[in-house]
Amino acid sequence: MDKDSEHTIGEAATDSKSGMGDARPPNVLQVLPALVTGGVERGTVDIAEAIVRAGGRALVASEGGPMVGELNRAGAEHIELPLASKNPLIIYKNIERLVDLIRREGVDIIHARSRAPAWSAWYAAKRTNRSLITTFHGTYGHASGPKRWYNSVMTKGERVIAISDFIGGHVHQIYGVPAARIRVVHRGIDVHRFDAANIHAERVIHLADEWRLPDGQPVVMLPGRLTRWKGQNVFIEAVKLLGRTGVQFLMVGSDQGRHDYRRELEERIEAVGMTGMIHVIDHCDDMPAAYMLTDVVVSASTEPEAFGRVVAEAQSLGRPVIATNHGGARETVIEGETGWLTKPGDAASLAAAMAVALDQSDAERTAFAERCVSYIRENFSKDQMCGRTLDIYEEVLSERGRTQ
Repeated sequence: MDKDSEHTIGEAATDSKSGMGDARPPNVLQVLPALVTGGVERGTVDIAEAIVRAGGRALVASEGGPMVGELNRAGAEHIELPLASKNPLIIYKNIERLVDLIRREGVDIIHARSRAPAWSAWYAAKRTNRSLITTFHGTYGHASGPKRWYNSVMTKGERVIAISDFIGGHVHQIYGVPAARIRVVHRGIDVHRFDAANIHAERVIHLADEWRLPDGQPVVMLPGRLTRWKGQNVFIEAVKLLGRTGVQFLMVGSDQGRHDYRRELEERIEAVGMTGMIHVIDHCDDMPAAYMLTDVVVSASTEPEAFGRVVAEAQSLGRPVIATNHGGARETVIEGETGWLTKPGDAASLAAAMAVALDQSDAERTAFAERCVSYIRENFSKDQMCGRTLDIYEEVLSERGRTQ
C-alpha cells in the first residue's frame, strides 16, 4: 500500500453515531456470502488487512469458512451471519441484523461484494444513512429481465468498483451506470508470494515428484477449476492438433463435485491416445511452485474472464501465457510481448500459440520473463489494488463531509 493511501484513510472518518465530530480512522464493513476460497474472498482479506494497516477498523460479515483464520491474523474482525442464502425471507431478516451491526460497531462504510448480501446491505445502508460501495466481480448471468434486476443491486453503490476495464464497460453498457460512479480497480497479485526469487527449488521438485513428471520435458499447464467454460476440452483438442511428443500437459484444479465432467475429460484423453501426456490433477495448494514447474501457462476460457487471476499470477513469476482474446485477458496480456491471445474456443489457434511458445529460444524466454514480471508489478500488484480501494473509501467519506 502506498503511503498516501495509509495517511488518507487514517484521517477519513469521524464519529459514526452522529456522522460528524472528531476525526478518527473509519470502520469498514465488508459483506460477502462466505470465506471459503476464490477471488472475491481473496480480495476481501487483502482489503481488510490494508484497512488495519492504514489505521482503520476492518469488519467482515459472512457465513464463515477456512479463510476466517487468515482474516483474524490480519487484525480484522469476523461476524458470522447467514449471508450466503438467497432465500428472500433470510435476505430480509439480514437487513435488521446488519442495521444492528452497523449501529453497534459504528460502521462508516459498507462494502458489498456479492448480490444476495448486497440486497441486505443496500437497505441497511439506507436505514442507517451509511455509505455503500459495491464491487462488480463478474458479468453474472443477465439474459433475462428478472436476472438483470437481481444483479442490479451491485450498481447501487455510491461508487461501483469494477475489477477490470472489461467489467467497467459491462456495468455501464448493460446497467446504465454513469461512468462518473464507476471506478476500475484491477485485482491485485501478491507479487511477493508470486516472486520467482521466493520459490525454493524443493517446492518445485516436490510437486514434480508428486505428479510423476519425467525429468527434462517441457510442461504446459492449464490451471483452473474443472468446469466446462474454462476450456479443458479445447485444451485437449489443441494438444492433439499440436502433435508434439516429449511434452507434459497438465490440467490443474478441483472438480468441485463435477465428477461426471472429470470422467468425461479423462475418457476424452484416453480416446485420443494421450493418457501419458495429458494429466488431470486435483486442487494444488502451492500454485507458485506449480507455475515455476511450468514452461507455458494457458487460460482457454470460452467465456470472458472478468479479470483472469491465473494469467497475472503466471506472468508475475516470469511465465509466458496464452489466453483467449476476450474479457480481462486483453488488459493483462500484451500480445507478442508477455503472451499470446487466441480465438475463444478455437483449438487450432491455441495449438499454434503453444507451438510458438514451446519453440522460443532461451534468449526469447528470458526477455519474455523480464517483460512479464515488470508489467504485472507495475500494473496489477496487491498494493495498488489496496491503495486505490482505500482512496475510494476516502472519496466517499469526503463527499459526506466526514473528513477533517
